[in-house]
Amino acid sequence: MTPQEYLYIIALKQCRNIGNSNLRKLIRHIGSAKEVWESHPRSLLSIHGIGRNITKEIGKKEFLAVAEKELKFCEKTDIKIISQDDHIFPKHLLNCDDAPVLLFYKGNLNPELDPISIVGTRKLTSYGKYFVQDLLSELSGTNTVTVSGLALGADTCVHEESLKNQIPTMAVLAQSLKTVYPSSNKTLAKKILESNGALISEYTSFDTISRENFLQRNRIIAGMSPHLVVVETAFGGGSVTTVNAANIYNRDVFALPGKITDTYSQGCNQLIATNKAETIVDVKTLIRNLNITLQPELFPEEPIKIVLDPSKHEHQKILDIIAAEKSISLDDIADKTNILHHKLLPILLDLELYGHIKCLSGRQYQIC
Repeated sequence: MTPQEYLYIIALKQCRNIGNSNLRKLIRHIGSAKEVWESHPRSLLSIHGIGRNITKEIGKKEFLAVAEKELKFCEKTDIKIISQDDHIFPKHLLNCDDAPVLLFYKGNLNPELDPISIVGTRKLTSYGKYFVQDLLSELSGTNTVTVSGLALGADTCVHEESLKNQIPTMAVLAQSLKTVYPSSNKTLAKKILESNGALISEYTSFDTISRENFLQRNRIIAGMSPHLVVVETAFGGGSVTTVNAANIYNRDVFALPGKITDTYSQGCNQLIATNKAETIVDVKTLIRNLNITLQPELFPEEPIKIVLDPSKHEHQKILDIIAAEKSISLDDIADKTNILHHKLLPILLDLELYGHIKCLSGRQYQIC
């Protein structure tokens, strides 16, 4: 898309009642933002769903002047602009009806990386912090990029641990890239840019900061990835709005459960109980559910097996029977060996402790 088209989109976005959905509809029917800007209101009113309140401010010269000023500001401060037509525009956002028509960004957007959105409370506990550390330590070396909101608490932890594990990370801001909020994260924002990450926003330098911005920011975090992980949140916490957006976008949502007495686990527990999120059982299971392939270990540890005592013939006999099957039940082993259960169980326990077999649910056994 040309800078001229960006100019007219920015001008159109200043018109009241023209949100992202209406703007896309206008451009789709008319052909371009410039043509929409220059169109007679009658031709715009013929489009289904477009009324006078939407069209009445289109063409205002002062809006175009502000848009020109914004483009100059972006050029001066090295802020890049992308539209939904650009190949590096976050692909998962394209499936969201209310996705931004334009995004402003600094840094590096790599469409080849697999995004995972991670959010949580600003009052992160040690429990949540250890979980984030474990998760991102496991994801080191994968084709992953993390997405969060640069807020204090969980977001900060996600970005910092990503950097520590050399995982690119993207911070979605609730204000323009002119400022970093909170200001205490200015150094972190700089490190993100220095480490092939990105700062992203849908807001221009003349947009004011309001509570609504943060709710709108959360929908982008939810939409940028096919998966959303919620670390910790209280009842009604900001992360819940991100989950609601993720549910609307049909994303996979995972929540970290905790004690019912812990304030910042209660929101996660409620999300799980109301089927808005799946339970995180452990980090490795979560990673499998995220469809992320871990790098194989260069020197994997071989399980230690204790050599069987040759005099214990029954041990070897039972081991051979189990080895011949994919898995075998206690009853079947007893039938094949003619050994009573109360004598068989200690032998099976020995073989398990020696590292030769493992016991599955339902008293099924298989070779390690």
